Amino acid sequence: MSDIVVIGAGQAGCSLVAKLRSLGHEGKITLIGEEGAPPYQRPPLSKAYLLGEMDRERLYLRPEQFYADNGIDLKLADTAVAIDRKDKVVVAGGEAIPYDKLALTVGSVPRRLPGAIGGELQGVHVVRTLADVDTMAPACVEGARVLIVGGGYIGLEAAAVCAKLGMQVTLIEMAERILQRVAAPQTSDFFRDLHRSHGVDIREGVGLDRLLGEDKVTGALLTDGTELLLDMVVVGIGISPVTSIAEACGIALDNGIAVDEFGRTSDPDIYAAGDCASFPFDGGRIRLESVQNAIDQAENVAQNMVGEDVAYHPEPWFWSDQYDVKLQIAGLNTGYDQIVTREKDGALSHWYYQGDRLLAVDAMNAPRAYMVGKRLLAMGKSPAPETIADTTIVIKDLLRP
Repeated sequence: MSDIVVIGAGQAGCSLVAKLRSLGHEGKITLIGEEGAPPYQRPPLSKAYLLGEMDRERLYLRPEQFYADNGIDLKLADTAVAIDRKDKVVVAGGEAIPYDKLALTVGSVPRRLPGAIGGELQGVHVVRTLADVDTMAPACVEGARVLIVGGGYIGLEAAAVCAKLGMQVTLIEMAERILQRVAAPQTSDFFRDLHRSHGVDIREGVGLDRLLGEDKVTGALLTDGTELLLDMVVVGIGISPVTSIAEACGIALDNGIAVDEFGRTSDPDIYAAGDCASFPFDGGRIRLESVQNAIDQAENVAQNMVGEDVAYHPEPWFWSDQYDVKLQIAGLNTGYDQIVTREKDGALSHWYYQGDRLLAVDAMNAPRAYMVGKRLLAMGKSPAPETIADTTIVIKDLLRP
Protein backbone atom coordinates (compact mmCIF):
# COMPACT_ATOMS: atom_id res chain seq x y z
CA MET A 1 0.00 0.00 0.00
CA SER A 2 3.00 2.32 -0.37
CA ASP A 3 2.56 5.66 -2.14
CA ILE A 4 4.49 5.87 -5.42
CA VAL A 5 5.27 9.09 -7.28
CA VAL A 6 6.54 9.07 -10.87
CA ILE A 7 8.13 12.23 -12.29
CA GLY A 8 7.95 12.34 -16.09
CA ALA A 9 4.81 11.55 -18.09
CA GLY A 10 6.32 10.18 -21.29
CA GLN A 11 6.53 6.65 -22.65
CA ALA A 12 8.48 5.35 -19.65
CA GLY A 13 6.27 7.05 -17.05
CA CYS A 14 3.07 5.81 -18.64
CA SER A 15 4.43 2.27 -18.98
CA LEU A 16 5.57 2.26 -15.36
CA VAL A 17 2.28 3.34 -13.78
CA ALA A 18 0.24 1.00 -15.98
CA LYS A 19 2.49 -1.91 -15.02
CA LEU A 20 2.22 -1.07 -11.32
CA ARG A 21 -1.55 -1.42 -11.47
CA SER A 22 -1.40 -4.60 -13.56
CA LEU A 23 0.90 -6.08 -10.90
CA GLY A 24 -1.75 -5.37 -8.29
CA HIS A 25 -0.20 -2.39 -6.53
CA GLU A 26 -2.99 -0.85 -4.46
CA GLY A 27 -1.28 2.22 -3.02
CA LYS A 28 -1.58 5.73 -4.32
CA ILE A 29 0.12 6.47 -7.66
CA THR A 30 0.89 10.01 -8.82
CA LEU A 31 2.23 10.72 -12.31
CA ILE A 32 3.64 14.23 -12.85
CA GLY A 33 4.11 15.64 -16.36
CA GLU A 34 5.33 19.02 -17.55
CA GLU A 35 3.24 19.06 -20.72
CA GLY A 36 -0.47 19.76 -20.89
CA ALA A 37 -1.23 16.60 -22.90
CA PRO A 38 -1.48 13.10 -21.41
CA PRO A 39 1.40 10.72 -22.22
CA TYR A 40 1.77 10.31 -25.99
CA GLN A 41 3.88 8.59 -28.65
CA ARG A 42 6.85 10.64 -29.85
CA PRO A 43 8.00 8.77 -33.02
CA PRO A 44 4.91 9.72 -35.10
CA LEU A 45 5.30 13.42 -34.22
CA SER A 46 7.81 14.14 -36.98
CA LYS A 47 6.19 11.72 -39.41
CA ALA A 48 2.47 10.87 -39.50
CA TYR A 49 1.41 13.74 -37.22
CA LEU A 50 3.39 16.41 -39.08
CA LEU A 51 2.14 15.01 -42.39
CA GLY A 52 -1.43 15.34 -41.15
CA GLU A 53 -2.01 11.58 -41.29
CA MET A 54 -2.59 11.13 -37.53
CA ASP A 55 -4.90 13.09 -35.23
CA ARG A 56 -3.65 14.35 -31.88
CA GLU A 57 -5.79 11.93 -29.86
CA ARG A 58 -4.35 8.93 -31.73
CA LEU A 59 -0.94 9.87 -30.35
CA TYR A 60 -2.09 9.25 -26.77
CA LEU A 61 -0.62 6.09 -25.26
CA ARG A 62 -3.77 5.54 -23.20
CA PRO A 63 -7.22 7.16 -23.33
CA GLU A 64 -7.40 10.01 -20.86
CA GLN A 65 -10.03 8.11 -18.85
CA PHE A 66 -7.56 5.27 -18.25
CA TYR A 67 -5.76 7.19 -15.51
CA ALA A 68 -8.93 7.99 -13.54
CA ASP A 69 -10.25 4.46 -14.02
CA ASN A 70 -7.06 3.03 -12.56
CA GLY A 71 -6.73 5.43 -9.66
CA ILE A 72 -3.70 7.20 -11.13
CA ASP A 73 -3.47 10.87 -10.16
CA LEU A 74 -2.25 12.41 -13.43
CA LYS A 75 -0.90 15.91 -12.84
CA LEU A 76 -0.37 17.66 -16.19
CA ALA A 77 1.32 21.00 -16.89
CA ASP A 78 3.12 20.55 -13.56
CA THR A 79 6.87 20.74 -13.06
CA ALA A 80 8.55 18.86 -10.26
CA VAL A 81 11.03 21.42 -8.92
CA ALA A 82 12.60 19.58 -6.00
CA ILE A 83 12.95 16.24 -4.22
CA ASP A 84 13.34 16.24 -0.44
CA ARG A 85 14.90 12.84 0.18
CA LYS A 86 14.95 13.28 3.97
CA ASP A 87 11.23 13.92 4.33
CA LYS A 88 10.41 11.92 1.15
CA VAL A 89 8.35 14.53 -0.65
CA VAL A 90 8.31 15.89 -4.20
CA VAL A 91 7.58 19.59 -4.65
CA ALA A 92 5.47 20.21 -7.76
CA GLY A 93 2.88 22.83 -8.63
CA GLY A 94 3.29 24.47 -5.25
CA GLU A 95 2.36 21.20 -3.53
CA ALA A 96 4.45 18.82 -1.40
CA ILE A 97 3.59 15.28 -2.57
CA PRO A 98 4.71 12.51 -0.19
CA TYR A 99 6.16 9.25 -1.49
CA ASP A 100 7.34 5.95 -0.15
CA LYS A 101 9.01 5.13 -3.46
CA LEU A 102 9.82 7.51 -6.30
CA ALA A 103 10.62 6.90 -9.99
CA LEU A 104 12.34 9.36 -12.33
CA THR A 105 11.25 8.93 -15.95
CA VAL A 106 12.20 12.46 -16.96
CA GLY A 107 13.54 11.52 -20.38
CA SER A 108 15.79 13.71 -22.48
CA VAL A 109 15.87 17.07 -24.22
CA PRO A 110 17.10 17.94 -27.73
CA ARG A 111 20.41 19.70 -28.07
CA ARG A 112 19.97 23.19 -29.50
CA LEU A 113 22.18 25.51 -31.48
CA PRO A 114 23.93 28.21 -29.42
CA GLY A 115 22.30 31.61 -29.40
CA ALA A 116 25.61 33.12 -30.52
CA ILE A 117 25.22 31.52 -33.96
CA GLY A 118 21.49 32.21 -34.30
CA GLY A 119 20.01 29.27 -32.46
CA GLU A 120 17.35 31.46 -30.83
CA LEU A 121 16.04 33.03 -34.05
CA GLN A 122 12.40 32.51 -34.94
CA GLY A 123 12.06 29.70 -37.43
CA VAL A 124 14.72 27.48 -35.82
CA HIS A 125 13.07 24.28 -34.58
CA VAL A 126 13.75 21.05 -32.72
CA VAL A 127 11.45 18.04 -32.91
CA ARG A 128 10.68 16.51 -29.52
CA THR A 129 7.25 17.53 -28.25
CA LEU A 130 3.75 18.19 -29.52
CA ALA A 131 4.37 21.89 -29.02
CA ASP A 132 7.55 21.70 -31.12
CA VAL A 133 5.72 20.14 -34.06
CA ASP A 134 2.64 22.34 -33.73
CA THR A 135 4.93 25.38 -33.87
CA MET A 136 6.82 24.29 -36.98
CA ALA A 137 3.91 22.78 -38.92
CA PRO A 138 2.58 26.05 -40.44
CA ALA A 139 5.98 26.68 -42.08
CA CYS A 140 6.17 23.18 -43.60
CA VAL A 141 4.62 24.05 -46.97
CA GLU A 142 5.47 23.12 -50.52
CA GLY A 143 8.39 25.10 -51.90
CA ALA A 144 9.66 26.33 -48.53
CA ARG A 145 13.44 26.18 -48.07
CA VAL A 146 14.56 24.21 -45.04
CA LEU A 147 17.99 23.41 -43.65
CA ILE A 148 18.34 20.23 -41.59
CA VAL A 149 21.33 20.41 -39.24
CA GLY A 150 22.51 16.90 -38.38
CA GLY A 151 22.72 13.67 -40.34
CA GLY A 152 21.68 11.19 -37.67
CA TYR A 153 18.34 9.41 -37.63
CA ILE A 154 16.49 12.44 -36.23
CA GLY A 155 17.77 14.68 -39.02
CA LEU A 156 17.19 12.11 -41.75
CA GLU A 157 13.62 11.43 -40.63
CA ALA A 158 12.92 15.17 -40.60
CA ALA A 159 14.43 15.49 -44.09
CA ALA A 160 12.23 12.67 -45.39
CA VAL A 161 9.03 14.29 -44.12
CA CYS A 162 10.00 17.73 -45.42
CA ALA A 163 10.79 16.25 -48.84
CA LYS A 164 7.43 14.45 -48.90
CA LEU A 165 5.76 17.80 -48.21
CA GLY A 166 7.43 19.25 -51.30
CA MET A 167 9.91 21.45 -49.47
CA GLN A 168 13.39 22.29 -50.75
CA VAL A 169 15.60 20.35 -48.34
CA THR A 170 19.30 20.78 -47.62
CA LEU A 171 20.89 18.56 -44.96
CA ILE A 172 24.35 19.21 -43.55
CA GLU A 173 26.48 16.84 -41.49
CA MET A 174 29.79 18.01 -40.04
CA ALA A 175 31.20 14.45 -39.90
CA GLU A 176 32.57 12.73 -42.99
CA ARG A 177 29.30 10.92 -43.59
CA ILE A 178 25.72 10.76 -42.38
CA LEU A 179 25.04 8.23 -39.60
CA GLN A 180 28.77 8.06 -38.88
CA ARG A 181 28.28 7.70 -35.12
CA VAL A 182 25.67 4.95 -35.29
CA ALA A 183 26.00 2.92 -38.50
CA ALA A 184 28.42 1.34 -40.93
CA PRO A 185 29.44 3.12 -44.16
CA GLN A 186 27.25 0.67 -46.09
CA THR A 187 24.13 1.81 -44.23
CA SER A 188 25.15 5.44 -44.68
CA ASP A 189 25.53 4.83 -48.43
CA PHE A 190 22.05 3.33 -48.66
CA PHE A 191 20.34 6.26 -46.94
CA ARG A 192 22.40 8.90 -48.76
CA ASP A 193 21.27 7.43 -52.10
CA LEU A 194 17.69 7.15 -50.84
CA HIS A 195 17.48 10.80 -49.81
CA ARG A 196 19.18 12.11 -52.93
CA SER A 197 16.70 10.14 -55.03
CA HIS A 198 13.97 12.19 -53.32
CA GLY A 199 15.66 15.50 -54.06
CA VAL A 200 17.39 16.11 -50.72
CA ASP A 201 20.67 18.01 -51.02
CA ILE A 202 22.99 16.16 -48.62
CA ARG A 203 26.29 17.85 -47.79
CA GLU A 204 28.74 15.86 -45.68
CA GLY A 205 31.87 17.20 -44.00
CA VAL A 206 30.17 20.60 -43.86
CA GLY A 207 29.07 22.36 -40.68
CA LEU A 208 27.10 25.44 -39.77
CA ASP A 209 29.09 28.64 -39.25
CA ARG A 210 26.05 30.72 -38.29
CA LEU A 211 22.45 31.42 -39.09
CA LEU A 212 21.46 34.71 -40.68
CA GLY A 213 18.57 37.02 -39.90
CA GLU A 214 17.48 39.70 -37.45
CA ASP A 215 14.53 38.23 -35.56
CA LYS A 216 13.67 35.39 -37.96
CA VAL A 217 16.07 33.08 -39.72
CA THR A 218 16.55 34.04 -43.37
CA GLY A 219 19.65 32.09 -44.28
CA ALA A 220 22.75 30.22 -43.19
CA LEU A 221 26.48 30.53 -43.72
CA LEU A 222 28.15 27.13 -43.88
CA THR A 223 31.72 26.29 -42.88
CA ASP A 224 32.73 25.89 -46.53
CA GLY A 225 31.68 29.48 -47.22
CA THR A 226 28.39 28.61 -48.91
CA GLU A 227 25.46 30.88 -48.09
CA LEU A 228 21.90 29.52 -48.23
CA LEU A 229 18.59 31.36 -48.35
CA LEU A 230 16.15 29.75 -45.92
CA ASP A 231 12.62 29.86 -44.57
CA MET A 232 13.24 27.56 -41.61
CA VAL A 233 15.80 25.32 -39.88
CA VAL A 234 15.32 21.95 -38.16
CA VAL A 235 18.02 20.95 -35.67
CA GLY A 236 18.69 17.24 -35.18
CA ILE A 237 22.01 17.04 -33.36
CA GLY A 238 21.11 14.59 -30.64
CA ILE A 239 19.56 14.59 -27.20
CA SER A 240 20.81 14.92 -23.62
CA PRO A 241 19.43 13.11 -20.57
CA VAL A 242 17.50 15.22 -18.06
CA THR A 243 19.44 15.00 -14.80
CA SER A 244 18.97 18.35 -13.05
CA ILE A 245 16.36 17.27 -10.48
CA ALA A 246 18.39 14.17 -9.58
CA GLU A 247 21.64 16.11 -9.32
CA ALA A 248 20.02 18.79 -7.13
CA CYS A 249 19.04 16.21 -4.51
CA GLY A 250 22.40 14.44 -4.53
CA ILE A 251 21.63 11.34 -6.60
CA ALA A 252 24.66 9.88 -8.43
CA LEU A 253 25.05 10.59 -12.15
CA ASP A 254 27.00 8.74 -14.84
CA ASN A 255 26.00 9.65 -18.40
CA GLY A 256 22.52 10.18 -17.03
CA ILE A 257 20.99 9.08 -13.75
CA ALA A 258 23.02 6.07 -12.64
CA VAL A 259 20.98 2.99 -11.66
CA ASP A 260 21.85 -0.59 -10.76
CA GLU A 261 20.57 -3.69 -12.54
CA PHE A 262 17.26 -3.32 -10.69
CA GLY A 263 16.74 0.32 -11.71
CA ARG A 264 17.62 1.72 -8.28
CA THR A 265 19.56 4.96 -8.00
CA SER A 266 22.07 5.72 -5.24
CA ASP A 267 18.98 6.29 -3.07
CA PRO A 268 17.34 2.84 -2.62
CA ASP A 269 13.85 4.36 -2.56
CA ILE A 270 14.34 6.23 -5.86
CA TYR A 271 14.39 4.50 -9.25
CA ALA A 272 14.94 5.74 -12.82
CA ALA A 273 14.08 4.42 -16.28
CA GLY A 274 14.11 5.45 -19.93
CA ASP A 275 16.30 7.94 -21.78
CA CYS A 276 17.50 9.55 -18.54
CA ALA A 277 18.90 6.37 -16.95
CA SER A 278 22.27 4.68 -17.44
CA PHE A 279 22.56 1.08 -16.32
CA PRO A 280 25.02 -1.85 -16.22
CA PHE A 281 25.40 -3.67 -19.54
CA ASP A 282 27.97 -6.09 -20.93
CA GLY A 283 30.64 -5.17 -18.39
CA GLY A 284 30.13 -1.42 -18.70
CA ARG A 285 27.32 1.13 -18.52
CA ILE A 286 25.02 2.33 -21.28
CA ARG A 287 22.04 4.58 -21.77
CA LEU A 288 19.60 3.49 -24.47
CA GLU A 289 17.59 6.11 -26.33
CA SER A 290 14.71 4.06 -27.71
CA VAL A 291 11.00 3.56 -27.25
CA GLN A 292 11.44 -0.13 -26.52
CA ASN A 293 13.97 0.50 -23.77
CA ALA A 294 11.67 3.10 -22.22
CA ILE A 295 8.87 0.53 -22.07
CA ASP A 296 10.92 -2.49 -21.01
CA GLN A 297 13.02 -0.73 -18.40
CA ALA A 298 10.02 1.07 -16.93
CA GLU A 299 8.07 -2.18 -16.61
CA ASN A 300 11.10 -3.81 -15.01
CA VAL A 301 11.32 -0.94 -12.50
CA ALA A 302 7.62 -1.38 -11.71
CA GLN A 303 8.29 -5.03 -10.88
CA ASN A 304 11.14 -4.07 -8.59
CA MET A 305 9.17 -1.30 -6.89
CA VAL A 306 6.65 -3.92 -5.78
CA GLY A 307 9.44 -6.19 -4.50
CA GLU A 308 10.06 -8.70 -7.28
CA ASP A 309 13.83 -7.97 -7.63
CA VAL A 310 14.18 -8.80 -11.33
CA ALA A 311 17.45 -7.74 -12.98
CA TYR A 312 17.16 -5.83 -16.25
CA HIS A 313 18.79 -7.54 -19.26
CA PRO A 314 17.72 -5.65 -22.39
CA GLU A 315 17.84 -6.91 -25.96
CA PRO A 316 18.37 -3.56 -27.74
CA TRP A 317 16.41 -2.85 -30.90
CA PHE A 318 15.49 0.30 -32.77
CA TRP A 319 13.69 1.42 -35.91
CA SER A 320 13.46 4.34 -38.31
CA ASP A 321 10.91 5.06 -41.05
CA GLN A 322 12.09 7.11 -44.04
CA TYR A 323 9.97 7.35 -47.21
CA ASP A 324 8.94 3.77 -48.04
CA VAL A 325 11.89 2.21 -46.18
CA LYS A 326 11.62 0.69 -42.73
CA LEU A 327 14.98 0.33 -41.05
CA GLN A 328 15.03 -2.16 -38.18
CA ILE A 329 18.12 -2.52 -36.00
CA ALA A 330 18.84 -5.36 -33.60
CA GLY A 331 21.73 -5.24 -31.15
CA LEU A 332 24.52 -2.72 -30.60
CA ASN A 333 27.31 -2.44 -33.16
CA THR A 334 29.98 -0.96 -30.87
CA GLY A 335 33.38 -2.48 -31.63
CA TYR A 336 32.55 -4.08 -34.98
CA ASP A 337 35.42 -4.87 -37.36
CA GLN A 338 33.57 -6.57 -40.22
CA ILE A 339 30.36 -5.96 -42.16
CA VAL A 340 28.58 -8.74 -44.02
CA THR A 341 25.95 -7.71 -46.56
CA ARG A 342 22.98 -9.88 -47.46
CA GLU A 343 20.70 -8.78 -50.30
CA LYS A 344 17.91 -10.79 -51.84
CA ASP A 345 14.65 -9.85 -53.58
CA GLY A 346 14.95 -6.19 -52.57
CA ALA A 347 15.62 -6.98 -48.91
CA LEU A 348 18.96 -5.59 -47.74
CA SER A 349 20.70 -6.19 -44.43
CA HIS A 350 24.11 -5.41 -42.98
CA TRP A 351 25.44 -7.74 -40.26
CA TYR A 352 28.03 -6.40 -37.82
CA TYR A 353 30.73 -8.75 -36.54
CA GLN A 354 33.58 -8.42 -34.08
CA GLY A 355 35.80 -11.29 -35.10
CA ASP A 356 33.43 -14.26 -35.27
CA ARG A 357 30.88 -12.72 -32.89
CA LEU A 358 27.65 -11.28 -34.25
CA LEU A 359 26.93 -7.88 -32.68
CA ALA A 360 24.06 -6.27 -34.57
CA VAL A 361 21.97 -6.17 -37.74
CA ASP A 362 20.70 -3.25 -39.84
CA ALA A 363 17.73 -4.44 -41.92
CA MET A 364 16.28 -2.24 -44.67
CA ASN A 365 12.86 -3.52 -45.74
CA ALA A 366 14.11 -6.93 -44.60
CA PRO A 367 11.84 -7.98 -41.71
CA ARG A 368 12.92 -11.64 -41.88
CA ALA A 369 16.59 -10.72 -41.57
CA TYR A 370 15.77 -8.46 -38.64
CA MET A 371 13.69 -11.11 -36.88
CA VAL A 372 16.34 -13.79 -37.37
CA GLY A 373 19.16 -11.47 -36.32
CA LYS A 374 17.28 -10.41 -33.20
CA ARG A 375 16.65 -14.01 -32.19
CA LEU A 376 20.23 -15.07 -32.92
CA LEU A 377 21.50 -12.29 -30.67
CA ALA A 378 19.08 -13.31 -27.91
CA MET A 379 20.27 -16.91 -28.21
CA GLY A 380 23.94 -15.89 -28.20
CA LYS A 381 24.48 -17.55 -31.59
CA SER A 382 26.84 -16.22 -34.28
CA PRO A 383 26.58 -17.88 -37.71
CA ALA A 384 29.75 -17.78 -39.77
CA PRO A 385 29.91 -14.56 -41.82
CA GLU A 386 30.06 -16.50 -45.09
CA THR A 387 26.82 -18.23 -44.12
CA ILE A 388 25.06 -14.90 -43.76
CA ALA A 389 26.32 -13.75 -47.16
CA ASP A 390 25.13 -16.94 -48.90
CA THR A 391 21.65 -16.07 -50.20
CA THR A 392 21.03 -19.66 -51.27
CA ILE A 393 20.59 -20.41 -47.57
CA VAL A 394 17.07 -19.76 -46.21
CA ILE A 395 17.71 -17.24 -43.49
CA LYS A 396 15.25 -18.68 -40.96
CA ASP A 397 17.18 -21.95 -41.12
CA LEU A 398 19.94 -20.20 -39.18
CA LEU A 399 17.75 -20.55 -36.10
CA ARG A 400 17.80 -24.34 -36.18
CA PRO A 401 19.86 -26.09 -33.49
